[in-house]
Amino acid sequence: MIILVINAGSSSLKFTLFDMDDDKKVLANGLIERIGIEGTSMKYQNHKGEKFQEPVPVKNAREGVKLATDFLTDPKRGVLSKLEDINAIGHRIVHGMEKISKPVTVTPEVKEVLKEGSLLAPLHNPHNLVGIEACEAVLPGVPNVGVFDTAFHSTMPPRAYLYGLPYELYENDHIRRYGFHGTSHAYVSGIAAKLDGRPAKDLRIITAHLGNGASITAVRGGESVDTSMGLTPLEGVIMGTRSGDIDPAIVIHLMKTKNLTPGDMDNLLNKKSGVLGLGGIGSSDLRDIEEAANKGNAKCALALDIYAYRIKKYIGSYMAALGGLDILVFTAGAGENSNTLRASVLNGLEGLGFKLDPEKNNVRSPEPRVISAPDSPVKVMVIPTNEELAIAEFTASVLKK
Repeated sequence: MIILVINAGSSSLKFTLFDMDDDKKVLANGLIERIGIEGTSMKYQNHKGEKFQEPVPVKNAREGVKLATDFLTDPKRGVLSKLEDINAIGHRIVHGMEKISKPVTVTPEVKEVLKEGSLLAPLHNPHNLVGIEACEAVLPGVPNVGVFDTAFHSTMPPRAYLYGLPYELYENDHIRRYGFHGTSHAYVSGIAAKLDGRPAKDLRIITAHLGNGASITAVRGGESVDTSMGLTPLEGVIMGTRSGDIDPAIVIHLMKTKNLTPGDMDNLLNKKSGVLGLGGIGSSDLRDIEEAANKGNAKCALALDIYAYRIKKYIGSYMAALGGLDILVFTAGAGENSNTLRASVLNGLEGLGFKLDPEKNNVRSPEPRVISAPDSPVKVMVIPTNEELAIAEFTASVLKK
């Protein structure tokens, strides 16, 4: 079964082609960036090691999908003899609201949910829909499957997803915690159970997805029971440019005293805060923050301390919610690659059952691995996330049904 995975953004199109019958092999992948603006370029490589990176004349998502499929079937650097070899297309979609709780074949009704979800995910859902319609135009007749970031968190109980607001705001306006990064959390928690050797139904797992966007999820019996992101991806731990949890009155105070508009406030909290705002060096990349801190930059050192502390607090609160913990998983860019961040997060948590093995923690590897000591009551793992593979697996399962 050949599955094409598409992740369509506002000005980018990421694609990966899998052969699910050949050990889920990646046949080819690529990224088209700056679509519709100056400097549009494409990166492409196939499983034979052939690569391409050049400017391309792509003005919209449909042209992007057409270019991607042209490369996949190109006689020289392609990997398919014809487009009809593609059995299905899996799409990463951010928001399914409460109406979609699992991967689904895209129908007109599903598209309406995407449009409705655009109110809550205006930076993502509209572009996800454009990507689907581009695939429908270029690859007519090939099933499209939507895999939703919010779906994994649909198992949260009301006590976890409701806010302390008038109940009619939930009933009438759908104001609640939805959570994001669900495909990543589902994937790494499943790999963690396999690596541990115990059935997922018997495990309490916390997954820490720590990239430029960051979220923590409590998983019991293979299901999400709580997660740090909320109605939007702004809530939760401090992130690259997002503030994470703050006192809501700060918003009111700043709008009054600095005469800020809702747009100004949105820009401040989503694009100018987090470690970018705290570090003050013009970068939200944790590697840059760590480098500056190591050179004596006090603000960057403080930013790292605050970042790790907020993650630590979420881990503690979710241990309480789960009634204990069997496995903690670090994943995504910083979670997978920063040994100092992992050590900082777990420093002082020995009394809660965490015993890190420093040598294992310092090893960098693309493989899932245990980094805790053999006698650690809680296993600590580093598991590289693979959202594209997870989308392909979900898509294949929908197709088989």
